[in-house]
Amino acid sequence: MKHLLTVTLLATSLQTTAQLLQPVPFSQVAITDQFWSPRQLTISKTTIPVCIFQTEVKTPRIRNFEKVANHSGQKHEGIYFDDSDVYKALEAIAYSLKTHPDEKLEQKADEWIDKIAAAQQPDGYLNTYYTLNGIDKRWSDMEKHEDYCAGHLFEAAVAYYNTTGKTKLLNVATKLADHIDKTFREPNRHWVSGHEEIELALVKLYKATNNKKYLDLADWFLQQRGHGYGKGVIWDNWTNSAYCQDSLPVRDQRQITGHAVRAMYLYTGAADVGAALKDSGYMTAMEAVWEDVVHRNMYLTGGIGSSGHNEGFTDDYDLPNEHAYCETCASVGMVFWNQRMNRLTGDAKYIDVLERSLYNGALDGLSLSGDRFFYGNPLASSGQHQRQEWFGTACCPANISRLVASVGDYVYVQSDKELWVNLFIGSKTKIKLKNGEVELQQQTNYPWDGTVNITVSPKRSQQIPLHIRIPGWAQNTATPGDAYYFTDKLEVKATIKINGQPVDYQVNNGYAVINRTWKKGDVLTVDLPMEVRKVAAIDKIKENRNRIALQRGPLVYCLEHADNNGQVKNIIVPEPTKWKAEMDNNLLNGVVTLKGEVPVVKLSADGQSVTTEKQPVTAIPYFSWANRGKGEMEIWIPTKISAISLKP
Repeated sequence: MKHLLTVTLLATSLQTTAQLLQPVPFSQVAITDQFWSPRQLTISKTTIPVCIFQTEVKTPRIRNFEKVANHSGQKHEGIYFDDSDVYKALEAIAYSLKTHPDEKLEQKADEWIDKIAAAQQPDGYLNTYYTLNGIDKRWSDMEKHEDYCAGHLFEAAVAYYNTTGKTKLLNVATKLADHIDKTFREPNRHWVSGHEEIELALVKLYKATNNKKYLDLADWFLQQRGHGYGKGVIWDNWTNSAYCQDSLPVRDQRQITGHAVRAMYLYTGAADVGAALKDSGYMTAMEAVWEDVVHRNMYLTGGIGSSGHNEGFTDDYDLPNEHAYCETCASVGMVFWNQRMNRLTGDAKYIDVLERSLYNGALDGLSLSGDRFFYGNPLASSGQHQRQEWFGTACCPANISRLVASVGDYVYVQSDKELWVNLFIGSKTKIKLKNGEVELQQQTNYPWDGTVNITVSPKRSQQIPLHIRIPGWAQNTATPGDAYYFTDKLEVKATIKINGQPVDYQVNNGYAVINRTWKKGDVLTVDLPMEVRKVAAIDKIKENRNRIALQRGPLVYCLEHADNNGQVKNIIVPEPTKWKAEMDNNLLNGVVTLKGEVPVVKLSADGQSVTTEKQPVTAIPYFSWANRGKGEMEIWIPTKISAISLKP
């Protein structure tokens, strides 16, 4: 008879958790698994070199800094926010240097930093667009992204300092932040940032320098919103105030509006400021806005922002598939925001959404080769979509680069005495707790396999509450809220063993809490059910009526032309269809495919007759589509013939 260990359920209040949870930074987490580790190598060896080539050779981004430093009198080339792409690339380089040290890459970063520093004005101002085109016009147009660019500089400076210990870029950042503080906060000159970003970046700068002035400045920027200080044009029915979340003060906001990326950066910053200042007003607002996003305005992929017109939100449940915008940067922002919400509340539902966005909506933005990108990420295609080498507005390539390079940031969190495992990624880390250091090592083939082995090795035996996230999808919850649901109820639940012995557990805020005295080498094994699940959407999402989607573990699947005789929009998937999951190491760098046999409808060449026949079909992970050329793709598959689209 197997010995059952007893697990103590910890009751931790949200208020207490909100003050205690801290991330274990990526620099302390060595990624070792076969899913993320190769992707980080691709970022280092392929994607970052592409970003460098595009930034300093193919486009004039670095050249603009050189023009300022040389006092050449030449005009600015490119778009007014292009400086930000240089900074995002530098941030990605900083993260990559930590995981994949490269002397030549570091020299290139230092070369860029020298040029950036040389372009800074004596009073600290730094923006090549206004310096080259008329510095007398600076800080006159909230939509010209001066503070947005500054924010990305701050993030890059902190990342590079944390990786290398070098302070040159950090000094540039603090000098610019001081200039902004003297220009706006000190005289209380009203100003609304058109594109939010500076708020979250100032909190990072505050933490790196321990200068509270930067935290106060971040809070000041947040408090400027919603009082009529913003100015701008009207775009159809979208005024500037709604477009950049300026209709109401941040603490009063309850619904999502406007541009998706701006919203994500704003709420990430508000969460950071709210945590640092212990301001419950920001938290109340964000919980309401988060629910509005996730329950009524989020795609199954974790993508957000349905409309290309405003790169953002429209009406609740307006979620078209083929015309979905779902900007890569918005999914990256969802990762940022949900990480902060989890740290504030200790609730795993935020990591459930983070994981969904990370593995689907965000990762889809990067090709398997690392040198092609999606700006928008549709959920269906008639063959018109393909990955691009670069974009005129090039925020997405560097953004997905910095996310993948720093994915270790999202695996673990801690308090003084407790540990949380949020993501299942093969990794090693050492974490300092009040009672001594603990080493954690994860071994897993996730997301292809649901078995996760976590070796717990404290320096000396100690009692540690260890919180293991049990994903919502493993508890019959497709997503928080009721927008999406599994059509079947899974009877098998996640199992936990310690040193091979089964453990009874209860779930608290989405975590199984194992409170015991751990000794060096103890192994906790989690087995998550990886059955293929069929997902349906509520009727309010009209695009998905009479359709289902497939999900296995955290991955959303799609049908693509290359695996299904060149066409997928004629495929019907009846509800009882059985699916078999198979690893194919020779397909798309190695993926688990889903195979089934379903009816396929064919229209005769003259369009006069229809035939139906059974045909084997293959589904692939959504993030891997469009790596084999243009063609049809579908996530939401018809269950009835009335929902299909036929071609002769």
